[in-house]
Formats: sequence, C-alpha cells, structure tokens
Amino acid sequence: MQAPHRTVLREDHEQFRVQVRRFVEREIAPFHAQWEEQGLVPQSVWRKAGEAGLLCCTLPPPYGGGGDFGHSAVVIEELARVNATGVGFSLHSDVVAPYLLAYGSEAQQQRWLPRMASGELIGAIAMTEPDAGSDVKAVRTHARVEGDHYVLNGQKTYISNGIHAGLVIVVAKTDPQLAAKGMSLLCVEDGMPGFSRSSPMRKIGLKGQDTAELFFQDVRVPLTNRLGEENKGFGYLMHQLAQERLIIAIRAAASIETFLDRTLAYTRDRKAFGQSVFSYQNTRFRLAEAKAQATMLRVFVDHCLELHLQGQLNAERAAMAKLNASEMQNKLLDEFLQMHGGQGYMVESGIGSAWVDARIARIYGGSNEIMKEIIARGL
Repeated sequence: MQAPHRTVLREDHEQFRVQVRRFVEREIAPFHAQWEEQGLVPQSVWRKAGEAGLLCCTLPPPYGGGGDFGHSAVVIEELARVNATGVGFSLHSDVVAPYLLAYGSEAQQQRWLPRMASGELIGAIAMTEPDAGSDVKAVRTHARVEGDHYVLNGQKTYISNGIHAGLVIVVAKTDPQLAAKGMSLLCVEDGMPGFSRSSPMRKIGLKGQDTAELFFQDVRVPLTNRLGEENKGFGYLMHQLAQERLIIAIRAAASIETFLDRTLAYTRDRKAFGQSVFSYQNTRFRLAEAKAQATMLRVFVDHCLELHLQGQLNAERAAMAKLNASEMQNKLLDEFLQMHGGQGYMVESGIGSAWVDARIARIYGGSNEIMKEIIARGL
C-alpha cells in the first residue's frame, strides 16, 4: 500500500534505509528460514551488521554510533519487511545499549559499548522469571554484598539473545525488604563462575531468535558491574520501557503494511470461480478496511516516534502505541492469512510465519493487560 507521507524521517534516515535494505536482502533474508530451523542466528551476522553500521545507531560517535532513534526505526522497519524475527538487533541496540549509556559509568561504557556497536559483544536483559513476568516487582533473584562483589543467586527465563549474550543486565533484589525500591541492575559477563544457561527454548514463533533460561548460582559480580545506584533499578526499568514498547509498535506497523501489499498482490493474481479473488466485493471491502486501519496506525506510530525523538514520549502514550499496534497486527495478519487460503498455511508463503510470530507482541514488553492498566491510570 502507499504509506502516508512521513515527515518524521529525514533525508539521512531514508538514505540509511537504502543501506539497511541492501544488507538485509543480502545477508539476512536468504538465510532466515535456515536459521529458524537451527534455532539460532550465527554470531557472524552480528559482526557483519556491526561493520555495516546497523547496530547501536543511537550511541555517540566515540562508541561507534552517531545517529538517532530514527535510524534505529529504519532498521526495525527493514527487518519487519522481511519478517526477520530471529535477528535480535533491536533488543541489543535499542534496549540494552541505552541502559548502559544512561546509567553506566564512563569506564563501563568504554569497556562494553564499542564492542556492542561492532557486534563483537551481544547484549541481553534478564527481567522475567518463572513467577515474575509483567510484574517486575515480584522478581526473586537476589544479590548480597560480600567484600567488593555481589553474590548473585536466582533464575531468569524467556531471555532473548540469551544463548549468544556476552553481557546480561540482570534485575535483582539487593534489599528484599524494600520490595520495588530494593532492586538493582547488575551486569553479568559470559564466563563468570556460577553463570549458566539452558539450551535454546522451543517456541511456536520467533524460532530463529535464541531464547534461553539463565541460572545464577553464587555468581560473584564485581560492585563495579552495577549499573547506576544501588536499589534504583526499578525506576531505571520504568524509564526505559517506553522505548521498548515503541519498538514493538514500529515493527507491527511495518509488518501490517508489508503483508497488506503481499495480500493485495496475491488476491489480484489468484483466481476463484473464473475471476480474481480481489474482484469480489467481500475481499475488496476487507482490504479497504485493513488499509484504513494501517494508515491510521502509521500516523499514530510516527507521531509517537516524533515525540520520542524530542524526548517527550511518556509511558501512557507508549502503552497506547504498543496496545493498538500489537492488537491490530494480530487481527489483520489473521485476515491476510485467510485471504491466502491454503497457500497462507504453507511456510513458503511467509504470511503464516508472520501470523504466528506476531502473537508474542501482545505479551512481551509488558502484556497488553498491563498496557490497559497503565492507560487506565490516566482516565
């Protein structure tokens, strides 16, 4: 479909899109199905992406960045265009790296950020536990001070980039009596004794993305590996979640537009009872409704992107974007699959995989029930 005129992205963003699209079409799209079968994206792809400037766009130039979140949005959109859901670049670049930039010491930033921008070091963040998902305050992983180290114990689950991550930001209770006010962010590095991970977890979608359980048994984490102040972790998490939810909305909007275009092409070409599927009024009306919804979503998501670039996107507006985009993506991709008939159920069509992959958007980044609760607080 012809997207509405976008004023949020500058000329340099669109020039960057050409570079990103070439990389995605050359280095990712031809191999993604194979990676899904293997359950992992090779680490070599990360290094190639780093060389091409696709990672950590928002970092200052000394650390290997030089762009803004508009450049990150371009990467998110181009990966969505080919449904490259196995590639965990956005989590690494636009969730983990910003924590280090916002709360890390200069020594921490110099130590980790350049390696993240180059793709040499892959980042993850470990919040979710078997009994603590959207309710971050319920985490049980804990750490106590012993000399110049924290002794960390606990378990995290459903951690994206969990297999490849060389650096994991772990949410832990450092003063359990203070509940949410007693949480800290500790940076655990690959190879620390007592830190282990499961085999890749099997999922119904996002099959190429390495997802793992992480285990911490008396892991000695240097005090110098704490991000920011002790017991300030919950506030840090809440401040950064708006961007994470915007990422989900940006990806959903691009996914809807891509598969609307594919569905238009398919229904015009596919014949049923002597005429194209598109020629039936029922098909045209459903696609017309989809275009109207996709256009409305695009305008709102771009508005949120503009607010974010200005530093003005608040938690409520980000929750609205994530809620609307993920619900619409699930609904419309289901419609598009139906219009593909039996072909849509085949892996080769792409729409079936995208439909399954989209289901997680209503869960991660905070479930949509939590999004409604956030929005309800402002009523």
